[in-house]
Amino acid sequence: MVRILLTNDDGVHSEGIQALADALASLGKITVVAPIQEASAIGHALTLRRPLRLDQVRPDVYAVDGTPTDCVNVAIAHVLNGKPDLIVSGINKGWNLGDDVTYSGTVSGALEGALLGIPSLAISTQNRGHQYDFPPAARAAFTVAEAVLERGMPKFTLLNLNVPFGPNKGFRVTVQAKRNHVTVVSKRIDPRHQPYYWIEEGENQWEPHDRSDYQAVRDGYVSITPLHPDMTAHAALGFVESLPLVTPVEVR
Repeated sequence: MVRILLTNDDGVHSEGIQALADALASLGKITVVAPIQEASAIGHALTLRRPLRLDQVRPDVYAVDGTPTDCVNVAIAHVLNGKPDLIVSGINKGWNLGDDVTYSGTVSGALEGALLGIPSLAISTQNRGHQYDFPPAARAAFTVAEAVLERGMPKFTLLNLNVPFGPNKGFRVTVQAKRNHVTVVSKRIDPRHQPYYWIEEGENQWEPHDRSDYQAVRDGYVSITPLHPDMTAHAALGFVESLPLVTPVEVR
């Protein structure tokens, strides 16, 4: 029996993860292990300084009071008692395009799977005025999951899918978009006249690129971007090697 682990960063009760579970049910045994509450923009955080609680919500659905990365590890160690055949993270309420993958808890759930050598997918759908169209994203997830289970995937790789609102034109294989990003941090005053700060959504100017994930979804396609945990800037190796670095003294 094929075992599929689902997680997300919107929480175990999110409509997105339920839509995903329903869509993938015919592919194997579905187990959901997700944060007990929303954990968006938490990145690839791992909880190390407090204990974690695991609660069963209903059969094959569990909540963890931690991050998506915590959920994957707790699931493998204490729910599934072994690695699943596939990890799918989502469906996220809002796209995870370009540089946003570094912040995304949804992508990080799949990233943890990739680090463990498990084929993994991250699925996100467009936020259009706080409305979300989950069925197209769920169908896209099914199509890709079925193909990956049949054909496998390069080790230490995850696929990041972003789905437009409403009908789409199919899949487009993409690269991460690049942008000029400005994080907006607003200063406010509390009732005791003390300042506090609120990080708002960033202001973005996307760089034009015909093969970017941003351009694909703008054109009405599902973007599918292969990612991996190796963050080495290979193109910059020559630059670093050219630096006048001091050779460490050998200790005898």
